[in-house]
Amino acid sequence: MNVHDSEKVANLLYHAGHVAAEQEVDADLLVLNTCSIREKAEHRLYSELGALRAWKASRPGRIVGVAGCVAQQEGDAILRRFPQVDFVFSTHNLRLVPHMVSAARRGLRDARTDEDASLARFDLPDRHPDYEGSTPGRAFVTVMEGCDLFCSFCVVPTTRGREISRPADAIIAEARALVGRGARELTLLGQTVNAYGRHEARRAAAADTLPFATLLRRLDAIPGLVRLRYTSPHPAFFDDALVRAHAELPTLQPHVHLPLQSGSDAVLARMRRRYSVADYRDLVERLRAARPDLALTTDLIVGFPGESDADFEATLGLVREVGFVDSYSFKYSPRPNTRAAGFADAVAPERASERLDALQGLQRELTLRYHRSRVGSRCDVLLEGDSRRGGQASGRDPYHRVVNLAVTADARPAPGEIVPVRVIEATPHSLIAEPLPVPSGAVEPAAGPADEPVGRAIPRR
Repeated sequence: MNVHDSEKVANLLYHAGHVAAEQEVDADLLVLNTCSIREKAEHRLYSELGALRAWKASRPGRIVGVAGCVAQQEGDAILRRFPQVDFVFSTHNLRLVPHMVSAARRGLRDARTDEDASLARFDLPDRHPDYEGSTPGRAFVTVMEGCDLFCSFCVVPTTRGREISRPADAIIAEARALVGRGARELTLLGQTVNAYGRHEARRAAAADTLPFATLLRRLDAIPGLVRLRYTSPHPAFFDDALVRAHAELPTLQPHVHLPLQSGSDAVLARMRRRYSVADYRDLVERLRAARPDLALTTDLIVGFPGESDADFEATLGLVREVGFVDSYSFKYSPRPNTRAAGFADAVAPERASERLDALQGLQRELTLRYHRSRVGSRCDVLLEGDSRRGGQASGRDPYHRVVNLAVTADARPAPGEIVPVRVIEATPHSLIAEPLPVPSGAVEPAAGPADEPVGRAIPRR
């Protein structure tokens, strides 16, 4: 979501007559977009701003802006602490950026972090002709913002505000325009994306939104769209229609990022996650019954206040059982204005670090096991650009795994193209593949993994 916010800001600046600089040294304007989910990201911002003091002083007229969730959290305190910062704006005020840049050029410093509960904050211009975006062939579409769940560890309701959903017609129109410009894959974004429209359905605005699964079906019908994804959902908002969509919609890809956070009922209750381990297991079973080759990834927190050794072992056990293909795992980080920040029974930092090491070690084993199960299978890869491995192209397969493939200079597919491949090697972080010939007038059909997916301990109906 922060990547897409950065794209929105860049597009606004293009419309205001700015052009992108190749490097920081060439730029006159630098905007730092921030995240406050973890304390580490916030500290990194302050370190970056300290380093930018010299950057700004080296050329008269340079401008520094701070955006995003730390901007929302700290507001004009950033201006007071860092005189090198010219303006600060929150996620609700992206459309004000060109005006704030113009004001900064006149020597005015400003912070705009007020919450906008109206749909006006979604009223942004179409993609500028000169702006290609950072992911050729792929595009993000915001469908809702904010969160009303108030998990005890999470700062998002404070920094992103309350839930608000865009009108379905605006979403579909944007999606059609992006596909018309060459996007083959769309990812729908929201803090709790599958809660889309739930509040509007109880109010007069119900006609403006659709049930989330119905929205997916409308988007699936767009000519030229090949792949459809969504992130991040909440387990509490998977209804039967959304589960069925994974079996029935051709464009909906076989990957779900399904945040778990903990495998202990006691910890989940203290986190205020609104589901139990049994609920989560049942949802995994239903999703895999609908789409047996589904790849599941997740978010996990270790060292949450009060987490015992038994709680942590329960997390490890559930991670093994589900067989996540990958996960984002972190040590608990107290955030301002959250209930958990006041919990007294903190886990010792060294114990939390030990648990994180153990969890990430288990995940590496599961990821490699899954990757090895894919060797010999065929799939389609949407190319993104050059791989970190020299001489290779890189992209994503339907399961959202990174796939690297060797290509020759005279037959190098362009970023944004979809190419059929065969997986020939597994690494801990990616798949290695070889391109397959595409029959004239046809596209090589994608196939699932050669073996059963990881996670067979969960029964399937």
